[in-house]
Amino acid sequence: MKLRVILNPFARRWNARGRTDAVHAALRAAGLDYELIETKAVGEATRAALDGARVGVDAIVAAGGDGTVSEVVNGLLTAAGAGPTKPLGVLPLGTGNDFAEMAGLPHDLQQAAAVLAAGNVRRIDAGRVTYARADKPAAARYFDNNCAVAMESMVTIENMRIHWLSGNLRYVVALLRAMRKLKAWQMRITWDDGGYEGPVNLFSVCNSPRCGGVFRMAPDARLDDGLFDFVLAPELSKLEVLGLLPKLFRGTHVRHPKIVYKRARRITIESNPGTPIHADGEVLTESATHIDYEILPGKLTLLTPPE
Repeated sequence: MKLRVILNPFARRWNARGRTDAVHAALRAAGLDYELIETKAVGEATRAALDGARVGVDAIVAAGGDGTVSEVVNGLLTAAGAGPTKPLGVLPLGTGNDFAEMAGLPHDLQQAAAVLAAGNVRRIDAGRVTYARADKPAAARYFDNNCAVAMESMVTIENMRIHWLSGNLRYVVALLRAMRKLKAWQMRITWDDGGYEGPVNLFSVCNSPRCGGVFRMAPDARLDDGLFDFVLAPELSKLEVLGLLPKLFRGTHVRHPKIVYKRARRITIESNPGTPIHADGEVLTESATHIDYEILPGKLTLLTPPE
């Protein structure tokens, strides 16, 4: 099996570049036939995955964090057309590694390379989000883990601005900083069999239980059930939000009487004013006014440990 390994040396706040030799050693020890491409800028992993899928390599491996995985997933899904993607492999080198952990993939590079060599696959879901703002035409993005608007995206923006911390603590500090700017957006949200109209603090669409390294946003989400899990928080007081924060680490926030926690295949949002939106930790825009979500059941082929 011929692999294309796409390594992001800037993952984990530039620490992944020091693990290139360890990645080579693990792949060679597993007896893998591979080529390794190091990215230098945002978007290069998507292009390298798209090109690799089209030129005939057997699998594409994302060596990096959740952002790297998401870029590779976008290349694979773009190349896939109507069928499932070529196999995706992951060598986790990031901070949170939410997708890898929620998919049951090993952290250890030697063990992760052994998973690639075994060639065992499972089919999991992916999401597609289409978003538009008042002054620009619609654009689309695929995501593998989660995509959110309102406050969660503000946390992502704050996280990107923090350069003096590393690790999961950075996500917690970003959350506390975003809380100082807590506001509500007026939204009209519809899903398969329901809807809501009114002020919204948070709306998170999840394919797996965890995001941000530590937050169990959707504790019952599964990667292969053909459904999004979504969490809707209407306008809450700062005191209510503070009370919910520790519950986010355990996933018990969904029991709060004001929180809406449901599943759906399709979701549409109209927001006034436009809302920030992120997909797998990448901010797509800070002012989306119309957003459509669609689940893609079993679309993503994942190299995974045998059950």
